[in-house]
Order: sequence, then C-alpha cells, then structure tokens
Amino acid sequence: MGFSCGIVGLPNVGKSTIFNALTASKVSADNYPFTTIEPNIGVVDVPDGRIDTLAQIDKSAKKIYTTLRFVDIAGLVKGASRGEGLGNKFLSHIREVDAIAYVVRCFVNKDIVHVEGSVDPARDIGTINTELLLADVDTADKRLEKAARAAKSGNKKLVAEADFFKRLSAHLAAGNKAITLQVNHEEQELLRQLNLLTAKPAMYIANVTELGQNGKTTASSAEEQAFVNVVEAEALKEQAGVVVISGKLEAELAELEPKERTEYLRELGIKRSGLDEMIEKGYRLLNLMTFFTSGPDEAHAWTIVRGTRAPQAAGRIHSDFERGFIKAEIISYENYVAAGSEAAAREQGFLRIEGKEYVMQEGDVVYFRFNVSGR
Repeated sequence: MGFSCGIVGLPNVGKSTIFNALTASKVSADNYPFTTIEPNIGVVDVPDGRIDTLAQIDKSAKKIYTTLRFVDIAGLVKGASRGEGLGNKFLSHIREVDAIAYVVRCFVNKDIVHVEGSVDPARDIGTINTELLLADVDTADKRLEKAARAAKSGNKKLVAEADFFKRLSAHLAAGNKAITLQVNHEEQELLRQLNLLTAKPAMYIANVTELGQNGKTTASSAEEQAFVNVVEAEALKEQAGVVVISGKLEAELAELEPKERTEYLRELGIKRSGLDEMIEKGYRLLNLMTFFTSGPDEAHAWTIVRGTRAPQAAGRIHSDFERGFIKAEIISYENYVAAGSEAAAREQGFLRIEGKEYVMQEGDVVYFRFNVSGR
C-alpha cells in the first residue's frame, strides 16, 4: 500500500530543494522553469519515537518505521489546464497521488527568478487552484454529458447520478474545490471514480529564507512573515494545514548526521525540523494511523487507514494473516510502556482479545492469531 503525497507548485518556488532534503536525494534544482519533468519519487520514514521505546523495551534487533511516498511533480504555470508549459504531464502526474502539498514561495531572493516577476503567495495559490479547477470542470462536464444521455432512459439510479454530476459541475464552475462538496455515500463513490484533482486533501508549505528563533514556525523577516500570513489565511479558507519551512535550512540539515542535525536545531532554537512536521502532517492528511508489532526480532510500525478492522490490518503484514484470521491480542501502546514488557502487560490484565469486527486504534500493539492450514 503506497500512500503518496505530491509536491506541487509554480517553477522556482523551492519544490525540488525541499524534496532533495526530504529524501536526501540529489534531484536537479536549477534556477529555471521545468527542471523537474518526470516526477521524482522518494520514500521517507515517518518520525515516531514510539518505535524507539518499544525497541528498547523488547531489546529488538531491528526498528522499522512506517513510511510515506513523496512525489516531486513538474512546476505548473498559468494555462496548464490548456496544455501550457508541461501542463498535461503535470495534471496526469498529480492525478496519481493521494494528497497534495502546495509549496508556496515566501522567500525573497532577487537571484532566483519568479515566473511572474514578483513574490505574491495569494496570486500563486490562485494560479494553481484555478488550473486544477479548470481541469476538473472539464472532467466533470464530460461525465455530466454522458450521465445526462443515460438518464433519458428514466432509470431512477441513472437520473440520480445525472443530478449529482450536474450539482458537481455547478459547484466546480463557481470556483469551489470538489473536496468541499457535501456528498452521501453513493455520491462519494461517484466522486472517487472521477479522480478529480481538487478532491484530494491538501496542505500548504510556506517556503521562507530562514526560520524565526525559539522554536517558532515563523519567518525571520517581517516581509517574509507577511507572505506566510497570506498563505495561512488562504489555507484557513479550505481548512487546510500549513507548514513553514526554510528550504535552505533543510538542505543544510540533510547533509548532517542525525546527532549533528539535532544539535544544530538546538543551537538555532528550533524544536524540530520543518520536514518532520511536513511528513507528520502529510500522514494525518491521508487519514492514516499506526499500529505496532514488537518483539526481540523487530519493532515494526504498520500503516493503515483509520477505520480499518483487525483482519484487514493483519493483511498488511501478510495476506495469510487476513485470510486465516482468528483473533487479535491487543495491548495499547500506553499500557505496554507502563507495564514495561508484554509479559507484565498480560499479567496486569492490559491484554484484550478482539475479533473480526474490531476497529483498530492508534498505537495498538498487536499479535495476530491465524490459521490457514485448511487451504
């Protein structure tokens, strides 16, 4: 299950610099548009101190963190929905990701050319949203034409579908993202089939020159902080999250060993890397959660969508686990740590036996019982 978050934005906003730091790769980040043509993909660990704690308790030989895929997609320009620049490639690549991180330029640097000639976060966000909306309007209108023809049969289900696509087209044409449309269960499935660009959850990455001190996620200059405020205001309209990042700082951190990185951040008065926050917010954006398996061999974090039941969670480990699921032996992470070991947790009555209908909870430490001998 490869959950992915696409990194998008106009050319020269720092997308590839951030991607380089995020994945410690060496992707071209030159000072001209369309450096990124084919998308670059990087798989990163999701920071989680619980794995370290479990590994310490169980003296695990190996630690395996859960991961998230980030995709660096070609820079978008005005007219992309009509094929301008690398528009068609951009739009096709972004359709393949599960969520979107918009990198917005808030840094001021005369040596790095902005395609519009000036730094203006509201304009840049508007450009991206407009191009995505125009592409979605085209997709929805074509689907509406098809549904309207089918509805002429008088079939109630087909008439209802046509009514939905008509409402969707009007919603998009009014400048509203698909993700803000109120839908029921059946309509949600119809919406999913269209794979609309504006139906994907999104967050905004405000890229500044330097961060403020004392752990504050602010820009170091008043001018750049004003730009950050604009990004936060735009994100608030969509109930989207914002992460303030210094691409320059993150590039420097990427060159350091973990211990040196931690010390450098401490010296700067910054609590944690902006990229760590970006990864964690991307994880939450995709509505993901983590459960654990732990023992002498390894402490392992596993990714599932919130609401997943125990047998399907077991299937993340191996298909046999889901097919032959019998039960799940579960201890909450908090109780596991409080008891100090699995054996102690069992003795203290913290272990629960759950069946096929159990909905997994964040931080469950689990041992699955299964039997596939009857295959």
